[in-house]
Parts: sequence; C-alpha cells; structure tokens
Amino acid sequence: MHLVHITLKVSMQQTNIKYILALAFSLFFLSAGARPDKNKPATVSDTLTVKAYTDSLILYKHLADSASMARIYGLEYPETDARFFRLFAPATFYHSIAVRKMDIGGTSARGENGIDGEIDNALLNVYLRRPDLVKNSEKRLNDAGKVKERINAPIRNKVEYVEKAVPLPDEKPDAPVEVVVYKPNFWTFSGDYYLQFLQNYVSGNWYKGGESNYSMVASAMLQANYNNKQKVKFDNKLEMKLGFQTSRSDSLHSFKTSEDLIRYTGKLGLQASKKWYYTIQLIASTQFMRGYKSNDKFVYSDILSPLNVNVSIGMDYNVSAFNKRLTGNVQLAPLAYNFRYVGRKALATRYGLEEGHCTMNDFGSELTVDLTWKFSDMIRWKTRLYGYTTYERAEIEWENTITFQFSKYISSNIFVYPRFDDGVKRDDDHGYWQLKEYASLGFSFSF
Repeated sequence: MHLVHITLKVSMQQTNIKYILALAFSLFFLSAGARPDKNKPATVSDTLTVKAYTDSLILYKHLADSASMARIYGLEYPETDARFFRLFAPATFYHSIAVRKMDIGGTSARGENGIDGEIDNALLNVYLRRPDLVKNSEKRLNDAGKVKERINAPIRNKVEYVEKAVPLPDEKPDAPVEVVVYKPNFWTFSGDYYLQFLQNYVSGNWYKGGESNYSMVASAMLQANYNNKQKVKFDNKLEMKLGFQTSRSDSLHSFKTSEDLIRYTGKLGLQASKKWYYTIQLIASTQFMRGYKSNDKFVYSDILSPLNVNVSIGMDYNVSAFNKRLTGNVQLAPLAYNFRYVGRKALATRYGLEEGHCTMNDFGSELTVDLTWKFSDMIRWKTRLYGYTTYERAEIEWENTITFQFSKYISSNIFVYPRFDDGVKRDDDHGYWQLKEYASLGFSFSF
C-alpha cells in the first residue's frame, strides 16, 4: 500500500515539474530579450532583477508541489471520492486496468480523467513489480456481490383491524376495600381405609376334605403432619387394624382375631440439611382384643398385654426417588429407650419379662424404614422395617403390603409379615422366626 502511495506521489511531482520548467524557460527568454548588450557591464539593478526572478521560480515550485499534495490528500478530491478506494483497499487485480493499458489508443485517447490514469499506473506498477502483494481479483469481488442492495419497493405494514373494545366499567375512586389476611396453614392431613373379606366354603362330602371359613379385616391409617418449610417438622401417624375369622373346627370360639393392632408413631424433627433432620421419635403399640388359638381357652395377648413404648434420638432421611414414585423416610437412632408393660402377669415370660414382673426397661439402638413405592396407578407397595437391639437381644419386624387398585373403591391386598425375636422362648419348629400372611379383596378409600 505504501508502494502504491509513493508511486502516485512521484508521478504527480513529475507532472508538476514539467509545468514549472516550461514556465521557467518562458521567463528566461523574456528576460534575455530585455538584457543589455554583452559588452556593456551589468548594473546592480540587473543582478537584483535576476535574483528576484529566481526566487519567484523557486517559490512557485514549492507552492505548486504543496497544492498538488493538498489536492491528493483531500482538498480537491475528498475522501468520499470512490476512485481512491482501489489504492487503500487490499491489493486487487482489476482486468479493466490491463485492458486500458494494452489498448492501442491509450488512456488519453479514451478521454479519461488524469487522476484515473495515475491510479491505473500505480496499480499496474504493483502488478509488475510486486505481484506477491496481490491477493485478490476482480472476478472474486464480482462473485461475492454487493455489500448491500437498495430496496426500491416501498415497505408496507400490514394493519389488522380489530373490533371496538368494550369500555371498562367506571370504578368509584372512594370504594371501600377490604383486606383479608390469611394465616398460613402448615398442617396436612391424609387417611387410608379399607374393609376386605375372604370366604372359603367346603361341603361336608368334599372328596379331599377341608373346612369352610370366613374372614374379615378392617384397617384405618390417619396422618397429621406439620412442616413450616423452614426448620421444624412434626409427623403423626395412627394405624389401626382389626380382623376376624371363623372356623367350624373351633368348638370353643365363634370367631377369633386374625389381625389386631393399635400403633402410634410420632416424630419431631429439626432440619440439618436438605434431606436430613435431627429427630426424636416415639413408637407406642398394643391391641384391641384378646388373642386365642383354636380350641384353646388360654389368652395369649390382650389390650396392654403387651404395651411397647420406644423413644429414640437420631437422624431422619427423607427418601424421594424415581420421579417421586418412591417416597418415605429412614430413621437411624444410635440411642433408644424401650419400655414394655404386660398387664397379665401370666404372660410375662412369654414377652421376655421376668416371672411375676409387669415391666421391663432397656436401652439399645433402633432402625425404622417406612417407604411407599407406587409402581403404577394400580399397583402400590408399602413396607415398614423396624429393628431394635440391646446387643443382647434383637427384634426385627418387616411388614409388606401389596395393593392392587382395580377402581376407586375396589382393591385387593396381599400382606406378608415376617418377624424375628430372640427375647422369647425358642420354638421347636421355627426357632425365633414368626410369620403372618393373608390375601383379601374388598372396599378401600383414601384422601
């Protein structure tokens, strides 16, 4: 680019020098005609006249050069003149320059401007002397197209007309405004109920034998939970179950209890992190009625026989997985206190108490897992795992209820309840393990 600028400057200076020399020769001949005879000695005034002419020529030369540079730098041709674009843009090969220079008529024969000719000469000098600086071509610029195109067509905005809006009713500025402030309610209530039946009939002459029987089970589960969405939560759950069965082989009892439970679980928690709480948990359980075996008058259990109360301190973890289909909590209590009361002294040894005593106290550790897994809208699994150990004896209870919801009010349950307790007398057949299970069909309701 600097090479192009210097070439143009030299060319303009050469043109101006030509005009200056022509003027100088004209003045020289004019001064020679007026010069006196050679043999006549020159006077002081003649010497001063020649010096004045010389100084004028030198001054004019400087003025002409300054005027030429001024025209180049924008006085006569301002920077808005597009002809100077080719000199300052990246070096580009223009086919028109080569065509004009190789034309027989020449640039002047075509009547083009002198500045255009000088620009062509400068670019042609670059093409011949420094072709390595030429990185672009006129063909590539034509293929790229114009930077912007003028839009000649007028721009018309599409105006959509709407119907006249209905005016808003006038409101009285002085109308009384009643502000009602509701206190937030942090309590939530829920419940789950069902009443289900099972019937089995066998005729007296059935070839395989058997016995007809009827069974019924009712269950109610109530929850009242408090959560202020900050630090404190208080959960309360009351579970009640009562079931009866009849059998013709039992001559002593018209019916016996097959399911009997009253259990309260209370938990007070202080939030430690997003899902962890410091908790104090209370579990108390007993039953409604006496428990018998077939053709046996002995009472094996009764209300407050036993009564179990467990208080524990630990951490509680809220479970929420599989897009909230698996919910519940896990209680870990390294310190737990267990109290057991048996109202019937005859049952003391049956429930791990010393003979003749009604109460028992011990300390240990506790684990409680309470989960609900909703596989689909029709199938739900509820499980409760309870474990307590004093490091001398252990109790483990695992309650499993699988519910098949056929409609809003019709459901079927499968209940499996294995239990381990090494604090009681060992059974000859099952050891310390105990098992209960049943299947039922009936009515259900939840809210």
